[in-house]
Amino acid sequence: MGEERIRENVGLAYDDFTPGLVIEHRPGRTVTETDNLMGTALTGNAAPIHTDAHYSRQTQWGRILVCGGVTLNLVAGMSVRSISGLTSANLALDRVRFHAPVHVGDTLYAQTKILTRRPSDSRPGNGLITCHTTGHNQNGTCVLAFTRTFLIPLDADAVRNATDY
Repeated sequence: MGEERIRENVGLAYDDFTPGLVIEHRPGRTVTETDNLMGTALTGNAAPIHTDAHYSRQTQWGRILVCGGVTLNLVAGMSVRSISGLTSANLALDRVRFHAPVHVGDTLYAQTKILTRRPSDSRPGNGLITCHTTGHNQNGTCVLAFTRTFLIPLDADAVRNATDY
């Protein structure tokens, strides 16, 4: 931007998305009881495994299980700053798999591998990115994996200049 002044970029540019690139998303995110309760309240998910400690103690987990939607949104959200900060449209969320339970107090980390990129046939000036994201807990156990496809501008600098972003 100028001498002794830079602007932090949000979102990689199309050309940065080389297939095979792996991005480790930081910082990690410790799941709180509030995260879980807000997520269950917003979605209307009233399953006692997510909200009732007494009930949950009697299950195989022995404690409250964080709602899968909360886990998915936390892990996906961790990836936004780098991979999809300039997204103009999410097109698909595929092959979502929950591999291990997440509990309040677990810390989640995410990483994304770029699978494909190509210019959009139907949206000139945009590109399609497909990536595979995994979420791991503090012990390195994979808790979640999914594939996502989204649309980004081919010219990130034009977008950044037009929006001061």
